[in-house]
Amino acid sequence: MQTDPILIMKISSTKNSANAVCRVCIPALCLLLLSSCSQTSVRIQLPPAEPVGEVTLVESPDVPVENLLLEIGVVIFDANPVNSDDSQIGDWIFEEIVQNEAQYMPYVLRNTLVESNQWGAVRVLPREDPSVDLLIHGTLINSDGITLNLQIRATDSTGHEWLNKVYSDTAGDQDYPEFILSTHNNLIAPNSADPFQDIYEQIANDLLMVRAGLTAEGLVNISRVSQMLYASDLSPETFTDFLQQEPDGTLSVSRLAASNDPMLSRVAEMRFRHHLFIDTVDGYYSALHEEMKSIYDLWRLYSYEELQEIQIGALADNTSDDYGGSGNFLSLTQSYNRYKWSKIYEQEFNALAVGFNRELAPAILELNGRVHGLTGTMDEQYVQWRGILRDLFSLETTGREASF
Repeated sequence: MQTDPILIMKISSTKNSANAVCRVCIPALCLLLLSSCSQTSVRIQLPPAEPVGEVTLVESPDVPVENLLLEIGVVIFDANPVNSDDSQIGDWIFEEIVQNEAQYMPYVLRNTLVESNQWGAVRVLPREDPSVDLLIHGTLINSDGITLNLQIRATDSTGHEWLNKVYSDTAGDQDYPEFILSTHNNLIAPNSADPFQDIYEQIANDLLMVRAGLTAEGLVNISRVSQMLYASDLSPETFTDFLQQEPDGTLSVSRLAASNDPMLSRVAEMRFRHHLFIDTVDGYYSALHEEMKSIYDLWRLYSYEELQEIQIGALADNTSDDYGGSGNFLSLTQSYNRYKWSKIYEQEFNALAVGFNRELAPAILELNGRVHGLTGTMDEQYVQWRGILRDLFSLETTGREASF
C-alpha cells in the first residue's frame, strides 16, 4: 500500500511541529476532533462511563466442550454523528473517518474473542444474521485518540440480552507504539497492540461471565433456536411453528424434528454454505483491518498528541500573565499569534484527515467489490446472497419432492 505523501509529511513532523503550532486551546478544532468520533442520525447522549482500567483477558488453555461453543457474529458498528444543527465546515471529512473506524473496531473485538479461546467461530458481519448464536452490536460514541467510548449490546438467538452498557477506556503515552520506517518507506508499528485493547478485553470477559451463569440446557437451547431461526429464514411457511415465545419474551424450540428429517438435512447443507460465505466476508474485513491498522494507528497518535498540546495550551493560557493589560502591544501580539497558529493548525489537521481517507479508499472499494457475481456494498451483497440461498432451498425442496 502506497502511503499518501501528505499523510507521511504531517505524521513524520508531528513531534517537531506540535510545540510550535499547538500552544493554545482552539475551540473550533476541538469541535472538529470530537465530531470525528460521534456519529448516527440521532446523536446518542449517554452518561459518561468509568474507564475500564488495566484488564487481563480471561483465556482458556483448552477448547471448551462442544455445548459451550456458541458462534458469535460481531455486526459492523453504528456511528454517533454530529448533530446537523451543530455541523461545521469540513465535517464530512471526519464523518468518513468515523465510518472507517466503525468497520475497523469490530475486527479488534473479534480478534480478542478468538484469542480468549472461549467460543466457537467468531465473525464480523455487515448486518444481523439468523444463523449465529450470539450477535454483538456496537455504537461508536467517541474516539479521539485519548478516549474511546463504545456502547455494546449483545443478544443471543433466543432474544436474551447478555450486555447493554457503555464501555470507556483512556490511552496514555505507553499505549502508543514506536513507529519505524519499513523497507517500502511506510511508517509501521510491527505487532503493536491496540491502544484501547483493555476495552475489548473487558467486553470479552463480561460475555464470558454471562455465559458462566447459564445452564448447559440453556446453552443447548440457544444453539437449537439458532438452527430453527435460520431454517425459518430459508422457509418461513415450513419452520415457523418449530419456535415458540416464552412468557419472558424469549424464544425456545417448541418441537424437535426427527434427526433423519430430510428437510433439516437440507437446512444443514444451506447453513454450511452460508457459513462458508460469511467466513469469506469475515476474511475481507480481516484484510481491511490489516490494510488500515498502521495508517489508523498513526492517525490516532497524531490526534492524541495534538489534543495533549491543546490541553497544555489551555492550561498555559489560564495561568499566563497578561503583560500589564489587555491593551498592551505584547498582549495584542500574543493574541494575534494564537489566532494565526490556530488557523494553520486547523488547515494541517484537515489535510491530514483528507490524506487518511484517501489512503483507505482503495481498501474500502476492494472490500465492496470482492464477492464475484454480487453487486453493491458488502451489506447489499450479503442481502443478495441470503436471497440466493432462499431461492436455492426452494428449488431443491420442490425438485426433490417432485421426484417422489
